[in-house]
Amino acid sequence: MSRNGSQWESRPSLPPTHYVDPRVYTDQSIFEEEREKIFEKVWAIVCHESEVPETYDFRRCQHMGGKELLVVRGKDKKIRTFYNQCPHRGNVLAYEPSGNARHITCIFHLWSFDTKGNCVEITREKEGYQDRLSKKDVGLREVKSEIDMGGFVWVNVDDNCGPLDEFLDGSVNFLKDELSTAPLEIMCYHKAIVPSNYKLWHDTNRDLYHEFLHRQNRLIAMTQPGYLDRRYHTFGHGHVIADPSVNKYGALEAGSGIKRQMGWPGGEAALHKLCNLFPTVTYNMRPPALRIDTMVPLGPDKTIIEFRGFGIKGDTDEERQERLRDYNSFWGPFGRNLPEDFIAIVGQAMAMGTGRGSPYILHGREEKSTHDEICVRHYFAEWSRMMGCCASDPFNERSAVAAE
Repeated sequence: MSRNGSQWESRPSLPPTHYVDPRVYTDQSIFEEEREKIFEKVWAIVCHESEVPETYDFRRCQHMGGKELLVVRGKDKKIRTFYNQCPHRGNVLAYEPSGNARHITCIFHLWSFDTKGNCVEITREKEGYQDRLSKKDVGLREVKSEIDMGGFVWVNVDDNCGPLDEFLDGSVNFLKDELSTAPLEIMCYHKAIVPSNYKLWHDTNRDLYHEFLHRQNRLIAMTQPGYLDRRYHTFGHGHVIADPSVNKYGALEAGSGIKRQMGWPGGEAALHKLCNLFPTVTYNMRPPALRIDTMVPLGPDKTIIEFRGFGIKGDTDEERQERLRDYNSFWGPFGRNLPEDFIAIVGQAMAMGTGRGSPYILHGREEKSTHDEICVRHYFAEWSRMMGCCASDPFNERSAVAAE
């Protein structure tokens, strides 16, 4: 039956772990707190090593905490990450999205830095600073970075953070064969600025119950034997994987004259594997291509989503074309699924508005299959731990009411 206003906004009769206050997706003060307590504390992927393949290559990236970063491959072949900011007057160092330079030189006063972050030139240094300041005092701000399985460049702006392996807690081992059998190479990059909250995108990536949204998924996966026998597996720090699903493309290939024949080294051609990492990273392995989603939250209602499509380094031209054709036809930004996901999460953001007048958002399904919403509950358990509040009561209003 329909509900009146009071009933619409009342708390559901579920445990507080099984729903969230809509304001966790819409409130500006919560977003600012997320920047401080989550974005600036966790590891995140900013690019792939194949985006800086040669000595002195650099790549501009944006950290999810808002800081501009510069990923550089040095003469020693090591990849390092720095703030893309001159320590003199705070100007941006590199304006180009990517390039190759032995030294990074600020356009403002021509201060220069090498690929290890050392200042190698201060124009008129002695005349201006005498012996009060020298090049050794003004190196770039280096950010902790590690290259993980598959060649992904992970960074953490917290100097006191733990190691990447500890953060991942073995979750990515699910894809060990696919990421380690042959070197990966980026074949396409797409960036979308979406008017929605970053958590709504990650909820959707985790939530396989939402496959009802996608015609392609209904045809190739949901009708396969064993689809509902799969389970989620949770890891520390909010990460989750799902048992693989078998995808059969016959219903989509019918009448097209195209047969999907290419697989992936270390993986099975028809197997879909999904790994979601708190708070902003998704590995989506759908042979013959791998898609990695990362996010840069710009505000409670605006998010950069970056999609990287990967092939295998050393692909022939024919192999690369087949991977690209499949990626762009099905699972990449120009396929059908991603626009459908965008419609859903933008619709959520539109309906929630400021969060006021919206119902509590339900994550209460308990089902022995991948339609269980443990995947989202696990995310918000970690979110609540890091934020120091419960996602179902972020402003501690229940305690205030109880105290009256």
